[in-house]
Amino acid sequence: MAATIIFLLCVCVSLLSNADNVQGMARWPGGSSTRFYEFKVQTKRITKLCNTKDIITINNMLPGPVIYAQEDDRVIVKVINQTPHNATIHWHGVRQRLSCWFDGPSYVTQCPIQPGQTFTYEFTLVQQKGTLLWHAHVSWLRATVYGAIIIYPKTGVPYPFPYPYEEHIIILGEYYLRDPLQLEQAVLASGGGPPPADAYTINGHPGPNYKCSTNDVYKIDVIPGKTYLLRLINAGLNMENFFGVANHQMTVVEADAEYTKPFTTDRVMLGPGQTLNVLITANQPIGRYSMAMGPYMSARNVPFQNITSVAYFQYLGATPNSVSLPAVLPRFNDNLAVKTVMDGLKSLNPASVPKEIDKNLFVTIGLNVQKCGRKNPRQNCQGNNGGIFAASMNNITFIRPSVSLLEAYYRKINGHFTEDFPASPLRFYDFVNGAPNNAPNDTNALNGTRTYVFEYGTRVQLILQDTGTISTENHPIHLHGYSFYVVGYGTGNYNPATANFNLVDPPYMNTIGVPVGGWAAIRFLADNPGTLPGCKYMYTQYCSDESCIYS
Repeated sequence: MAATIIFLLCVCVSLLSNADNVQGMARWPGGSSTRFYEFKVQTKRITKLCNTKDIITINNMLPGPVIYAQEDDRVIVKVINQTPHNATIHWHGVRQRLSCWFDGPSYVTQCPIQPGQTFTYEFTLVQQKGTLLWHAHVSWLRATVYGAIIIYPKTGVPYPFPYPYEEHIIILGEYYLRDPLQLEQAVLASGGGPPPADAYTINGHPGPNYKCSTNDVYKIDVIPGKTYLLRLINAGLNMENFFGVANHQMTVVEADAEYTKPFTTDRVMLGPGQTLNVLITANQPIGRYSMAMGPYMSARNVPFQNITSVAYFQYLGATPNSVSLPAVLPRFNDNLAVKTVMDGLKSLNPASVPKEIDKNLFVTIGLNVQKCGRKNPRQNCQGNNGGIFAASMNNITFIRPSVSLLEAYYRKINGHFTEDFPASPLRFYDFVNGAPNNAPNDTNALNGTRTYVFEYGTRVQLILQDTGTISTENHPIHLHGYSFYVVGYGTGNYNPATANFNLVDPPYMNTIGVPVGGWAAIRFLADNPGTLPGCKYMYTQYCSDESCIYS
């Protein structure tokens, strides 16, 4: 029987297939060696921002433990849930070759790990090396449940750039004083948008700009003249963020665990789930320099945290109490600064981009306002014009199933998804400037758990188009189980007659920020069977009536 792959495109994109029936598929990857880890999902009491509270962690760590491995290693992680909450772990950027059951998104590839239960993940890092991350994939648990995955090249294989003196992991996060799970439920019940984080964090530390945080600061001690590799990870819940180091240039050498042509910049922007490796040389006068994390907010009229998180890049010989030199970050809505970084990303070597396309999909991304049908509109319909926010793709809002999609497909359990996701919008118009955005215009989305079916081996082009129904904004999109070539992007409505594509050395990524008021074109080969969702990261947890959008 010919294998098929089902592409679920709503707020989550999924690929479904019966891996047992894929003809010509390589045998289960064995791995060079096996790395064993034990993750205990635990409650930890911490004090930050003058407030003491319980948070959910892995092994009582924030950030959580680092997964270290080499290319082609097998990784086995036993997860023990010791909290009263459901949990799963997603291995963000791991391609899960023939291991789709272990990708981690709840109700897509597995049912949640219930309180007191244990689940063991097992996967092989086939031809992968670089910086990735792991995080919880149940509701807003990932606000505090996250960590790094560091995959080194095989023994004897050098980096394609000068070997650094030291390597440091820098994880950007968001911290909430309220319990994130309770906060999520309150947002869903309100029908409105989420509140801003109470602080940004660098490796779990807010830094001196926040109250009660003068000593809650992360610091790297550096030696003058030495070059360091910073592995940057954005593990934030909602926000995209700028990052820079005062008076220092950074050379980008890797994006989403794929080597890039080196390019130098004084600031970068990372959306949730994105990673960058940068080289930085301690070539300034001895002193203490700020490493700063600030907001990038492209949407209009959305509240956000505007206080910068600061860590220290401190030279050996600097006085302990020396004043840190501030890092200058772009303005919060500097779209040009974001484009400049994206323009610099090119694959290190010529890429094997699919030149011929079998399936061409056009998918709009946006935030809708559903009509209010709740009993208490003042309390539960706080979206624009007294409605309920709902994220959508091609104007369809994803409804979370009660059985994981992979199990429903594999066991042929009917009634949990349909195979009728449209390959293009039902109606074309000026998506950026002419989208309906107020009453009496219809801003409702359709509801459903819809999928799109690909044959195994299909060469896919996916056009992602931002819309302005509520506001245009930069949308981070992540495709589980796949990396893809970002062959083009631009502003305005996508026009194939004028779009410029790079088919020579486009970046190979697993998460892309679709430009504010613009579009992005990605290409990939559908050769990895499984329910492997690709999620829209911002504004993806709202409700439509009583059904929640799943991310």
